[in-house]
Amino acid sequence: MITLALMADSTPSANPSAITTANPADRPVYVIGGGPGGLATAYALRAQGIRAVVVERSDGVGASWRRHYDRLHLHTTRRLSALPGLAMPRRFGRWVARDDMVRYLEKYAEHHELELVTGVEVSRVERTADGTGWLLHASGGRELTGSAVVVATGYNHTPYLPDWPGREAYTGELTHASAYRDGTPYAGRDVLVVGVGNTGAEIAVDLVESGAARVRLAVRTVPHIVRRSTAGWAAQYSGILVRRLPVGLVDRLCRVMAKVSVPDLSARGLPRPDTGLYTRARQGAIPVQDVGLIDAVRRGKVEIVAAVEGFEDGKVVLADGTRLETDAVVAATGYVRALEGLVGHLDVLDERGRPVAHGARSPKDAPGLYFTGFTTPISGTLRELALDAERIAKAVRRQLA
Repeated sequence: MITLALMADSTPSANPSAITTANPADRPVYVIGGGPGGLATAYALRAQGIRAVVVERSDGVGASWRRHYDRLHLHTTRRLSALPGLAMPRRFGRWVARDDMVRYLEKYAEHHELELVTGVEVSRVERTADGTGWLLHASGGRELTGSAVVVATGYNHTPYLPDWPGREAYTGELTHASAYRDGTPYAGRDVLVVGVGNTGAEIAVDLVESGAARVRLAVRTVPHIVRRSTAGWAAQYSGILVRRLPVGLVDRLCRVMAKVSVPDLSARGLPRPDTGLYTRARQGAIPVQDVGLIDAVRRGKVEIVAAVEGFEDGKVVLADGTRLETDAVVAATGYVRALEGLVGHLDVLDERGRPVAHGARSPKDAPGLYFTGFTTPISGTLRELALDAERIAKAVRRQLA
């Protein structure tokens, strides 16, 4: 890994490779974000003979992985989660742990000697005045000029905490899931987890295993739940096989599989969803991979309650009118992409703040601007990031040619 120092005025620094030149042919491709997508794309660009510089706002790679809860393991297999050019060690096991994933990303940057700038945040991207490249405005007054830009800031960029009425007056402990590490501080306490995505489901199970006195899980939209693996067959394999089939057909196949592999939890507050699994996935709602939730709900260790509507008189108000007295609330309410300040002025985002183009395709009016890591494919995010990286690199090579 090569760490660069960028000067605010783009004048020569102690490291000549950090200089941004005026000649368009000599400008690097800037990759914004040092997570899996950014690192994979930087390597793929290098493999195409294109200089790539990764700009990361934190002090190291894999920032979002470092802040996840301790028990996190990949829901995709080790072999299908590796990035281009470096396999994951077999000692990591089939389901790679969070800390091992961070180690892998560090090793990946070092092994490929990627050019990496840390502690620098890009706040705005715009076309250069002559239209031949891209100008990046970064912290410290820096202005960086690149031939192309790849935005890889990640799906889990900025924690989202709903502005529930009465939230500020709640006297219990309110924490976003991004700050949750393990259930030890919650032992013996009454805890409400809000949100039944993979994060909320795993935190609820972790709280039970850590000795919380009572664990309730607030659900607004009933999720699809799938087994992470059945008789050795990973759910990811099925996702890869069906991802290009018609949505309606996949919905029907998944409905049959769910009846065979997942028990009916309606009596416990989790009925089977009305809409299809692939329909939901195409809308951005990936299924919950079971790592203990089904058993915890069946045994009554995790109680399902209605969605949270607000707080009142120190209690949590639910959508069905119930008022709960809890010691703590963990909000697994997701993240926002926070791309508006960075590229919102370029008319490249849809009404939900997502890029209108992804992977090897640039937005129509922004050639040379690419996005990776802003979808949730059922075939596995890391697998698709690896494929996107190579596609983007080839697209950039064609552009520069």
